[in-house]
Amino acid sequence: MTMSSTVSTSQGFLPQARHGSFESSNVLASGSLGQPELESNGSNEVELISASWNQDYGCFAAGTSHGFRIYNCEPFKETFRRDLKSGGFKIVEMLFRCNILALVGADANSQYPPNKVLIWDDHQSRCIGEFSFRSEVRSVKLRRDRIVVVLEHKLYVYNFMDLKLLHQIETLANPRGLCCLSHDSNTFVLACPGLHRGQVRIEHFGLNVMKLINAHDSHIACLTLTMDGLLLATASTRGTLIRIFNTMDGTRLQEVRRGVDRAEIYGIALSRNVQWLAVSSDKGTVHIFSLRVRVAGEDSSSHLSPAQGLALLEQNSSSSLDGLISPSTSANPGSSLSFMRGVLPRYFSSEWSFAQFHLPEDTQYIAAFASQNTVIIVGMNGSFYRCSFDPVHGGQMLQQEYVRFLQTESRPG
Repeated sequence: MTMSSTVSTSQGFLPQARHGSFESSNVLASGSLGQPELESNGSNEVELISASWNQDYGCFAAGTSHGFRIYNCEPFKETFRRDLKSGGFKIVEMLFRCNILALVGADANSQYPPNKVLIWDDHQSRCIGEFSFRSEVRSVKLRRDRIVVVLEHKLYVYNFMDLKLLHQIETLANPRGLCCLSHDSNTFVLACPGLHRGQVRIEHFGLNVMKLINAHDSHIACLTLTMDGLLLATASTRGTLIRIFNTMDGTRLQEVRRGVDRAEIYGIALSRNVQWLAVSSDKGTVHIFSLRVRVAGEDSSSHLSPAQGLALLEQNSSSSLDGLISPSTSANPGSSLSFMRGVLPRYFSSEWSFAQFHLPEDTQYIAAFASQNTVIIVGMNGSFYRCSFDPVHGGQMLQQEYVRFLQTESRPG
């Protein structure tokens, strides 16, 4: 089925150097989001429709039944909110901490339909770009130089500065809107479902290289990339295994087990130093796994040039992966019966989680890594948690903070 899009702009985009920040007081003034579209709403009955992290997990955006709100994570604080009478937003995508947002209206929004993407400049308090599609928008992903709009069967990649369409990618049915991007300026990597069940398509745009990874037998349920896009973590709709791949050659580097029973995976997050992986599911537990991927330095991979990346790709052999996998034994516990792995089912030889945090099972959660050895969790019931884990012994994590953020009366000053 062919999809088409309509793009409109309003005097173009601001140069990136002039983008404001949500930490700036002149951007944070509470009030209406343009006139007459968005106005102050006096109702206290607010329902959370969506929650999403920004690119470095320092903030999260909450789409509500009456608009949206932005929260800072460390320290936890409501940064600002925008209310409206016509309905809420099902997608609120931030661009780090700058004043540009991508907004998609919820089904009940009488003014902003779910097949339209608004690029909103909160500094100018106006829409500076608009995309209209024939079908519902499933997700929007932003980089400083690109906008990616995800429909159920197709992805559109646009240049951020002039909104020109650069790429179109066909996918298998993708109702979850699965897509993730690298965010280091030296690499542009995109991961999305392929055209076959369990397949992930990797686009290394800077290298003009496309890689297909057959990650799972079941459909892909969740995926995420490292900031440089060189590592991919995936889970399937079975929700039992999480796999980590090298995106340059598609090699599987590690596999960890969330559990034995089928589960719905809500989110996967990688720590910035690629030492830890967090998984949240409908089982009410956030699991932390120790990764065996070797990292030369915290930001060493961000200095990889396209030429160096291509050289690494051309070294596609098993020996070239030795430097990516740590020779040390994983910290994740395994089964005491692992010596019988040739006889017993595979889960007896699996790597199980290193640390855990238990939550009520009646809501959906997304998790991310904050400062050293801490995890932040946002629930669709309007809850925010901060917990810490012991990097040596693991085990049960300790709750450090708990906030019911939809019920807070404090407004940004």
